[in-house]
This record gives sequence, structure tokens and C-alpha cells, in this order.
Amino acid sequence: QVQLVESGGGLVQAGGSLRLSCAASGRTVSLYFMGWFRQAPGKEREFVAAIRWSSGSPAYADSVKGRFTISRDNAKNMVYLQMNSLKPEDTAVYYCAADPRWIRADKAYEYGYWGQGTQVTVSS
Repeated sequence: QVQLVESGGGLVQAGGSLRLSCAASGRTVSLYFMGWFRQAPGKEREFVAAIRWSSGSPAYADSVKGRFTISRDNAKNMVYLQMNSLKPEDTAVYYCAADPRWIRADKAYEYGYWGQGTQVTVSS
């Protein structure tokens, strides 16, 4: 089993920045993909970014490319999402996700492990 705990959400003005953190515990040695997703009220959960636990280039949704950066610290079992130039449309609950398999990293249904989410609110 793997446990994921997000932190770092909050209220920020448009144009501001936040850094989300995801702490992984348990059988982290088995993880292959780590991802960030978000869900706004009344909308489906959508892909934000993903990265392989061991190596490889990250992937981003077009809506966040150039503004968000996903990174990992394997020694600390942490994954981060640096969010810059935030917009009101970035407002959502942000979830960390993980899976031990080679999956389609932009598909929420592929991930077996999820955190509880952290709220990000961007005011205009």
C-alpha cells in the first residue's frame, strides 16, 4: 500500500505562486508514475502534470505548460508542483496520484493511489 498526503494549498491572488507538496509513504519503492490532477466544482477531474518516479521527462497539460513545474525528491519520497502565474481558472482541489505500473499518465482512472486533495483558490 501507498499513502499520499498533499499540502501547500491556499488562497492566492491572480499572478501569484504556490507550491504543492505530496508526501508518499508505504511501498514507495514500487511506484512508477506520480501525477497531479485537479477538480473544480461541477467539473471532471483533469490531468495537470506527471513524472516518472525514477527518471524521465515530465508531462503537462496544455493549460499549465510554461506556468507549472512538477518535480520529485526521491530521497524524501516527495513530489512537488510549483505553480506560477496562477489564474482564477486554476481554482480547484488538487490531488496527488501514484501507480506502480507503466500507465497512461494523463488518465485519472489509471492511477491506483490518491491523496485527499488540497484546495487552491485563485482570486481575480
